Amino acid sequence: MIQIMRNWLNRYFADPQVVILGFLLLFGFVLIFILGNMLMPVFISIVIAYLLEGMVAGLQHLRMPRMAAVLLVFIFFIACIVVSLIVLLPMLSGQIGDLLQKMPSMIEKGQELLMSLPERYPDYISKQELKDFVDSLSTELTGLVKSKLTKLVQSVFSFTLDSVRSIITILVYLILVPLMIFFFLKDKEKILKWLTGFLPENRGLASEVFEEVNRQTGNYVRGKLWEILIVWGVTYVVFKLLTLDFTMLLSLFVGLSVIVPYIGATVMFFPTAMIAYFQWGWGSEFAYVMIALAIIQALDGNLLVPLLLSGVVNLHPVAIILAILLFGGLWGIWGLFFAIPLATLVHALIKAWFNKRMEAKYYGSD
Repeated sequence: MIQIMRNWLNRYFADPQVVILGFLLLFGFVLIFILGNMLMPVFISIVIAYLLEGMVAGLQHLRMPRMAAVLLVFIFFIACIVVSLIVLLPMLSGQIGDLLQKMPSMIEKGQELLMSLPERYPDYISKQELKDFVDSLSTELTGLVKSKLTKLVQSVFSFTLDSVRSIITILVYLILVPLMIFFFLKDKEKILKWLTGFLPENRGLASEVFEEVNRQTGNYVRGKLWEILIVWGVTYVVFKLLTLDFTMLLSLFVGLSVIVPYIGATVMFFPTAMIAYFQWGWGSEFAYVMIALAIIQALDGNLLVPLLLSGVVNLHPVAIILAILLFGGLWGIWGLFFAIPLATLVHALIKAWFNKRMEAKYYGSD
């Protein structure tokens, strides 16, 4: 058994470049898992600086000095944050408050719809079965709402050390994250040079893999951000013209749903259909909203995605869904957003390892 393991290690890990690449990946994953909570502001700053680097590089291509490009992009980023906090956040909070106020009437209307089902389909469901189901569902929802309200009231009226810690955390994020973003953009070359000084010289395979992943990830993340903004804006305009309630809230989630390919677009049909039904019932307005959403999703998948994400490695839909489930379960919303880049990393590793094996086999046979 020991000899079998030794032969397997010699076959696949005899190349020092493969060992170096594996060590770097293992170190990165362990660092995220162990120090993820403490270094979260650093990780967020790195991600945002990476996204803004594309704009800085674009301005540099127009022969603008890097320092001037960094200042211009950083000012634009801060302006977007301020506008979002002043304009977007109050609008979203207002629509969430309106939704909570209308929730009881929506639930009542939903119960009326459910109670009418036995008359329409008497062969499939009886009134007693439906009544038992509605009663049990109402009891569970009432208990859930009461428990959530109790926790909310307790958290509001209990000004404990955790509350102070949360306020300090928010202040740290508001001050520290923009500061680190600026320095990551300004001193990018110095930081990369300092980090590569700790790496071994024989790292050709690692450099090859990370260059490909960097190119693919840059194409994907920046293209996905533009896709979110375009889908969000178009959906907001269309829903506003159709006078649908909670336009900003629904359009925002429709835009964010493109983060999760296939699944997000399907899921967003349900809340949109519920809001449209509770506003108009079964009618032409309801049909217009659902048709408009279907057209937006079709144009996004067949026109916008190929246009914005043409440089991304084409992954099989099954691989995309597996990546979403795996990395979303590990890292939540960040895992969902970076599921495809991480899957691209795995794809690049397999490809580089296979090429290395074929190269070693070819030269070995010679």
